[in-house]
Amino acid sequence: MQKKISVAVKTGSKTENYEILGGGALKISIKERPVENKANKAVIRKIAEIYDKPTNKITIKTGLKSKNKIIVIDDCD
Repeated sequence: MQKKISVAVKTGSKTENYEILGGGALKISIKERPVENKANKAVIRKIAEIYDKPTNKITIKTGLKSKNKIIVIDDCD
């Protein structure tokens, strides 16, 4: 089973945090800048931490070059 999550990302933040919005959407702030895919990797790590899943089960479905992303988590119960 898969779970799709809408994520709004703020890069270059001084602190890393997240907020759960209505409908299960997330707002994530990360320290990394969107250079050489570092921000996307940081988003995947943060979502893995939030949902307690391994990073290899998390995929960015859409929005690789956007602040608004659709994330898919595989093997959700």
